[in-house]
Amino acid sequence: MTFADLPAVNACLNGLSALFLGCGYYFIRRKNRTAHRNCMIAAFVVSSLFLACYLTYHGYVAYYLHRGPTKFENPAWFRPIYLTLLTSHTILAAVIVPLVLVTLTRAIRQRFDLHKKISRWTWPLWMYVSVTGVLIYVLLYHIFPQSSQGIPRNSAAADASRR
Repeated sequence: MTFADLPAVNACLNGLSALFLGCGYYFIRRKNRTAHRNCMIAAFVVSSLFLACYLTYHGYVAYYLHRGPTKFENPAWFRPIYLTLLTSHTILAAVIVPLVLVTLTRAIRQRFDLHKKISRWTWPLWMYVSVTGVLIYVLLYHIFPQSSQGIPRNSAAADASRR
């Protein structure tokens, strides 16, 4: 595995997080607290792994390759749609971190009344961030790949890009 594989890994981690979130919701609706707790802890762990991989990838791209984020330029007609999706995803990704921590803390302290109040906001926002993370990856790397994105796949190209 190379740094070039991290965007796909990140998309998989986001998808897995969404899966655990969906299962957690399913289980709490059926009053299965143990299964709900396990799914939500799994979603938290997977999301934490995602964050570590995301920061590693973008740190590598910025520090070693001296590149900024990929710019979505083509097709021009889809750019406003993509940027709207990316902007909402990015803002909510920043907002969701403290919400998840507070929600998890309330559950750990068994303050289920307070946990339930905040989780009504946390769950849909967290699910949105996870699903749109996968969607952004698919758009940027598969449907509309941009010419200046990512890390070169072979080591000769990677060495050349560092010069």
